[in-house]
Amino acid sequence: MNIQQLEYIVSLDKHRHFLKASEACFITQATLSGMIKKLEDELNVILFDRSKQPVRPTDIGMKIIEQAKIALQETNRIKEIIREETGEVRGDLRIGIIPSLAPYLLPLFIKDFMASYKEVKLVINELTTEKIQEKLKDGSIDVAILAIPLLDKGLKEETLFYEEFYHYGDLNAASAKKKYIVPEDINPNKLLLLEEGHCLRNQIVNLCELRTKGASDLKIDYQSGSIETLKQMVDLNMGTTILPELTVLALNKEQKNKISRFVSPYPVREIGLVYYNHFVKKRLIEALKKSILETIPDTMLLKKNMSIIPVKQ
Repeated sequence: MNIQQLEYIVSLDKHRHFLKASEACFITQATLSGMIKKLEDELNVILFDRSKQPVRPTDIGMKIIEQAKIALQETNRIKEIIREETGEVRGDLRIGIIPSLAPYLLPLFIKDFMASYKEVKLVINELTTEKIQEKLKDGSIDVAILAIPLLDKGLKEETLFYEEFYHYGDLNAASAKKKYIVPEDINPNKLLLLEEGHCLRNQIVNLCELRTKGASDLKIDYQSGSIETLKQMVDLNMGTTILPELTVLALNKEQKNKISRFVSPYPVREIGLVYYNHFVKKRLIEALKKSILETIPDTMLLKKNMSIIPVKQ
């Protein structure tokens, strides 16, 4: 058994296709197939069911592949130990970030981060929470920035900041006079939401208790993948929506007049860094965390008078 064989079975598990897996490993299909067969012979087990398309791991194969991922990460850890001893912050950092956060958080810190850590290459992908969890576990990304808690025992979470929720749009006459509103002041028939798959949608559903209301009652059944589109719809008086705090900071004066704050304890989403339990790039993740915290308003760092809205419905 060797490191290359472990890389090959992890690649085949990821791609579920011998040719695609071999191309990802920069070897021929015959070489990859032969090396995996050799490993199976040594272990005296069948790792993959080749009779199915796409190729799938056997039950024992799945367990061995999970251990192979850990072994490969621990091997990479040796290089990280050297970097930590020499104080180096360098290498690639593959980041996943949810779409409702990326356009507002990344511009705050990305330029200063790249200026401070010139030997680091960032590879950033906007992904839904579900996709992020998958890609963290298969090693496609190193770390993610998203709403927590995920309640996933296979992942480690570190809190970054708390982002308050605000109502955006017109309220009825009675509610509009209030200094602070409650979820019951919001008309669910006018509420515009992100499409299915976005954790922010789930949190708004939880905040406004929309699970008890039928979607068929909505007068405008409009779902978007973009907060900016929802804001534009509200500006056209086509409904209302719920915005997280970083999006509110970017509003102009006229738009800020449409903002209403909820009564204390203020509803928030907890934003954190999430990575696989056997994450190896500790210096890189600390550099990322430091850069983010340096750009976030101090009021968003304190856990005070707030209620964290669950990510899951």
